[in-house]
Amino acid sequence: MVVGSNPPNGSVNFRGKKIEITFNEYVVLDRINEKFMVSPPMAERPGIYIRRKSVIIDYQEELRDTTTYTFYFQDAIRDLNENNAINNFQFVFSTGPVIDSLSVTGQVYKGLDLEVPENTLVLLYKQLEDSSVIKQLPDYITRLEPGGSFRIDNVRGGVYRLYAVQDLDNSKNFNLPDEEFAFYEIPVEITPEKNHSDQKEELPPVLTEEEKESIITLPDGEYTMILFGHEKKNRFLSSSARRLPYQITYTLSLPPDSMKFEFLIPDASENDYLIEKSRNRDTITVWLTDSTLYNQPQIQTIVNYPFTDSAGIDTYRPDTLTLRYLQPRAARTAPKRSPLRVTPGISGGQLKPGRPLFFRSETPLEEPDTSKITLYELKDTGRETVAYYLSRDSMNLSRYILRADMEQGANYLFVARTMAFTNIYGDYSDSTGIKFQVRSPESYGMLSLNVMNHEGNRIIQLLDRDEKLVTEVAMEKDGRVDFPLLERGFYRVRVIFDLNGDGKWTTGDFITGRQPEPVSYYPDEIEVKVNWTIEQDWDLEGKNIKNQQLRRRSGATRQ
Repeated sequence: MVVGSNPPNGSVNFRGKKIEITFNEYVVLDRINEKFMVSPPMAERPGIYIRRKSVIIDYQEELRDTTTYTFYFQDAIRDLNENNAINNFQFVFSTGPVIDSLSVTGQVYKGLDLEVPENTLVLLYKQLEDSSVIKQLPDYITRLEPGGSFRIDNVRGGVYRLYAVQDLDNSKNFNLPDEEFAFYEIPVEITPEKNHSDQKEELPPVLTEEEKESIITLPDGEYTMILFGHEKKNRFLSSSARRLPYQITYTLSLPPDSMKFEFLIPDASENDYLIEKSRNRDTITVWLTDSTLYNQPQIQTIVNYPFTDSAGIDTYRPDTLTLRYLQPRAARTAPKRSPLRVTPGISGGQLKPGRPLFFRSETPLEEPDTSKITLYELKDTGRETVAYYLSRDSMNLSRYILRADMEQGANYLFVARTMAFTNIYGDYSDSTGIKFQVRSPESYGMLSLNVMNHEGNRIIQLLDRDEKLVTEVAMEKDGRVDFPLLERGFYRVRVIFDLNGDGKWTTGDFITGRQPEPVSYYPDEIEVKVNWTIEQDWDLEGKNIKNQQLRRRSGATRQ
């Protein structure tokens, strides 16, 4: 425990450059650079060191006039013998005649999943201009607690702007486009009526890692902010690579939309390579087909792509790029032929009703030889040939889709003989046979939600227990939404309030004052059982709501 300090904790009219805090036993500092914080922040970080049983704080910076300073240590000070922490220790003094005693409380959650963000600072500014959080240090600062709550003490009454930021460069403000950010929409007024200074004993304790994962409830603060990452707006070529001798990829920072994304190899014919574009056209994959071309250790290419210049105008930039590939050292013995591997898109020998069967290779496929491919239905009396239709995936040169009239609950055998599949490099598949069953709807469960009490567009998302997207449905008005053919297990449901009607979650924008689109979660996990239909009502009146038992950090999901 503290037995004394110079100056005393709570001093007024203090303008010194050194503080000494003495304890009744020897102490050590634990991750002091990470945990220590000064509010208002100093341009130069104070020096902190141990001298016998004292903690010394040393700084040279001129202090602000008539300002209350708070030095937050969290649990960084620990006794030497048993390593017990002095939780939430604060040292306070004022350069004026009084100690400011007001406080502001709240919580910060991440947009879309409403989880608690890590390494987040909460900033309070007297200057009400939006540019202040970009250009200046805040007047008050604190670190977000592990449970998502924050509290700034020793604040002077007045009107402030409130922000939160994941400070990537330790600048104590928002000055990088990649920093996640939150802002309270209107200025906050801090008055004696909102004073929480007599409740300091209720500050959330510093938690162990195990305790962090078991958080169930959060304290209710006055102000809630939603942290978001700004939408990327600048166009540029983000990557280029030649991972295989015959494969080159180029990726843009953003989809080109209506603009062009073009590629060519000087002095090469268009027949010497194939170009494959991703669904949103932000990635080009080039498959070199001429061996004299792809056997070269380096290839010169030209790419013409959308680019945002320094004035923020989208134009085109042509780039000449040389892509290299170093062939591995040849083996002393002649290599054996590796058969072309064609993977069926089927798991556990089970196929969902109404789903096609697809086959994928790591390289572009030629037209399969259907004379060497047969689909049989397996019956007690033998097997019968089933007619099928095989077509290339329009968005993927390495994938073919097989469609057939297959009955639910029936068993099938797919047979592909040697050389049924070949790729553009002449590699061919070995013979293979795949048995599978088309499952019946009775082997699945179904979730039916009666969604109510919201006017406007919304997207209902079905998530697994780890909050990975299973499927989603867009709705324009209240009504029923069904999720059929679900595997048994536990699911979560999230709604995105699609305010702009673009069919996806839209992040915020500080410059235009736009908050991220709100979301909410169904209050509980939903257990889906085989051959059961779960029917639930869901009232969407509230926004940005998530049951605390479901608000868990990644990797801490229930078993």
